[in-house]
Amino acid sequence: MQQRRIILSVTNDLVTDQRVHRSCMALCEAGYDVTLVGRRLHDSIAVQRPYRTKRIRLLFNKKALFYAEYNIRLFLLLVFRKADAFYANDTDTLLANWLASRLRRKPLFFDAHEMFPEVPELVGRPRVKKIWSTLEDRLFPRLKGRGCAAVTVCQSIADIYRDRYGLQMQVVRNVPMSYPEADDAGRALLAGVPDGRRILLYQGAVNIGRGIEWVMDAMRYLPECEFVVAGVGDEYEKMKERARELDNVLMLGRVEPRMLHSLSRCADLGISLLENRGLNYYYSLPNRIADFVQAGVPVLATDFPEIRRVVEGYSIGTLLPAAAFDPKKGTSVAPDPQQLAQAIRQTLARWDALPADEKQQRFRRAAADLSFENDKKTLLQAVGTIFEK
Repeated sequence: MQQRRIILSVTNDLVTDQRVHRSCMALCEAGYDVTLVGRRLHDSIAVQRPYRTKRIRLLFNKKALFYAEYNIRLFLLLVFRKADAFYANDTDTLLANWLASRLRRKPLFFDAHEMFPEVPELVGRPRVKKIWSTLEDRLFPRLKGRGCAAVTVCQSIADIYRDRYGLQMQVVRNVPMSYPEADDAGRALLAGVPDGRRILLYQGAVNIGRGIEWVMDAMRYLPECEFVVAGVGDEYEKMKERARELDNVLMLGRVEPRMLHSLSRCADLGISLLENRGLNYYYSLPNRIADFVQAGVPVLATDFPEIRRVVEGYSIGTLLPAAAFDPKKGTSVAPDPQQLAQAIRQTLARWDALPADEKQQRFRRAAADLSFENDKKTLLQAVGTIFEK
C-alpha cells in the first residue's frame, strides 16, 4: 500500500519548533510520507530532518501583510503539491489549509497549540483580535465533519472550544520526548559563569509577558545566582540590552535542541513566570515545564490551572500568584524585586533540604507522565480518523 502523504504547515522557520518536529517524527514512524512547510527568514539556519521540508521566502514578515502573503502562497503550494491530507498547525495556517482541503476534497487535521485570538500580542488590539476570532467562528464549526479532526494542548482549551463550537478536540500536550542520556555538552555554554553560582534557567521564546525582566530586576539581590536565558523572540534585543547592566545574567540566544537538553540538566531552578495576558497564557502548560521535569529540575512558576495541575500534582516546585494585569494599559504590576529574590532563594533552600531519593521519585513519576511517548498515541489515533470512510 502506498504511503499516505501529509503536508504540515506552520508560520515559523522550523528551526526551534519542537512540538511540530515531534509530530512529524511520530507520523513518519507510523508510515506516513511527511512534508513540513514553513517560512524562511533572513537569518534562518539550515534544517536537516528525516522528512521533507519546504520554507517559503516572503516579501512581508510582519503583521497583516505577512499573514495574508503567507496564506496565499501556502494555499497555492497546497493546491498543486501531491497530498492525501493537510495538517494545519494553529489558526494562522488554517485558512489556507481549509480552502485547499475543500477545493481538492482532501482530509484536514487541525492542531491548536494555543488559543490564537488570546495571544499576548493581541491584548489591547481589539480590531485585530476580532479578525482572528471571526475566522475561528467561521471555520471551527466546520472541523466537525467527516474527513476532519482536531487536537489541542490542554483540557482547559479543549473544554472552551467544545462549549463554544461543539468541537470535540483530543488533547496532545506540549511535552518532550524522554530526555537522552545525560552528557556535559550544555555545560560549555556556561563557561563564563563563575564557579559556585546557582543556575536559574529560562528557556523558550523571549516574548512579551514571560516575566524575564522581573527576574532580571531580582538578580541585583541574588549575587549567588546566574540567570541564564536560552531562546530568542520579539523581546530578545530589549532583554539583551537590559542584561548588559547586570553581571549575573547570561543571554545565550538560540540554542540547538540537543544542547538545550544538556543545558537544562545544569540548572538549579527552572523559571516560568507568565503574566496573565489573556486566556492563552492563563490556560497554558508551557513546554519548558515538561522540559524541566525531564531534566529533573524544580520550577518556579505562575499559579495558573494547567501549571498548578503539574507542579502541585507532582510536588516539583513553587507557585507564585499571578501579577495583576491592566488590559487597558497592557501592563502587569511587577512583583517587588526583593520579594521575588526571596522566593527564589527559599525555593532553592527547600529543594536543597529534600532527600535525594525523594527528589528522584517525584521527577520519575512526573517524567513518566509528561512524555510525548504517551501523547503521540493520541495524535496518531486522531490523525487516523480523518482517513476513515
